[in-house]
Parts: sequence; C-alpha cells; structure tokens
Amino acid sequence: MVMDHVVLGKILEKTATHHKQLCPRVVLGARIGLAGADVLGMEVPRKDKHLLVIVETDGCFVSGVESATGCSVNHRTMRIVDYGKVAGTFVNMKTSQAVRVAPRMGVRQRALELAPEEPRRYNAMLIGYQRMPLDELLTFEEVHLSTPVTTIVSRAGVRVNCDYCAEEIINEREIIQDGLTLCRSCAEPAYYQSSKADQYVLDLVLSSMISPVAG
Repeated sequence: MVMDHVVLGKILEKTATHHKQLCPRVVLGARIGLAGADVLGMEVPRKDKHLLVIVETDGCFVSGVESATGCSVNHRTMRIVDYGKVAGTFVNMKTSQAVRVAPRMGVRQRALELAPEEPRRYNAMLIGYQRMPLDELLTFEEVHLSTPVTTIVSRAGVRVNCDYCAEEIINEREIIQDGLTLCRSCAEPAYYQSSKADQYVLDLVLSSMISPVAG
C-alpha cells in the first residue's frame, strides 16, 4: 500500500475549506479514510452507499475521513460511536468485510522526528503525519461487527410511534418491551433526564404489563 501524495494534497485542500486551518487530526482522518478504503479494495470518494464508516470520535478527524471517502452522516454512510478515539472501522456493505484502522502508539513523537525543520510541535505533527509511511502511522485489524450491518443501516421508510411518549421512531430503532413499542429514551436510560413524575408514570405503565407471579 503506497500513499499518493497528490491525492492526499487534494483531499486536505478540500477539507481546509471547512476549517480556518488544517490540523493534525484532519490529516489523520484523511489518511485513515484512504487507507481503510484501500484495504477493502474500494475506490474513494464514493458516490454510492457501498461503503460504511464507523468513526470513534467527532470533530476535525471526521472531516478528514469524510473528504477522503465521500461517506457522511447525512448520507447514512457514516456512524459516530463516540469512544474518544481517533479511529474508524470501514465496512464493505456488499460483503460485510470490515477493517478497523487506528494510529500506532508513538506516532506523535515519530511525526516530530519527520519534520525537524518545524520548531512548533503543532506544525511538526501536521507535516509529519503527511510524510509518515503508512506502516509507521497506522494499524489495521480485520473485525466483525457486533450488530449486523443490515441492522445498523435498517430499512428506509419504516416508521412507528412510541407507546409512551408518542414520538415517531424511524430506521427501526424501536424496542419492544413487555408488549409495548418504545423509543430508546423511554425504554433505556437516556442521554437526557426526564422529570421524576414522567418516569413514575412510565414505570406504572410498564409494571401494569407484567402479571404478578403466583405465590
């Protein structure tokens, strides 16, 4: 696997239009995006939905991946699973083959060594990440998704309403619990807090669906 510096340069130029300036994580995102697709034998940027990318953080890193692959959240070809890691898993939607790509340990220091002319650490990493050979920069691991890719993507046009909050649920994200169709924020601990009164009512609704055990 050989890096094409011309291709990388064009991707970084494109990504720079969305930022005040390039940053090291944009470069990592672009290189991870190119490398992940290359391992799967898929040309990028994509204009179809044959490649799914699951990134493990948000921010500038994602912009680099998007520019390199053509995948994005709004096209439903990218997912963010926030582990706080600059890494991504690339999935061939036709074969379900998946590879996880992440930076090697110690790449910051190695980047500094590859740009000795830059006194500022930030600029040295920015340049060093572009110069670094892939075998020094990234790790590659073939993985299997815990959730089938068909479930992750789901079916378009499927809509139901939560039996508790009545809000619409799309993309088959509902949970069937004790005979009720619930959204995830009603069925599980949500990322936001409902009032105690609302939670009390929900508990009553759920408990009424469960028959008491005979003593």
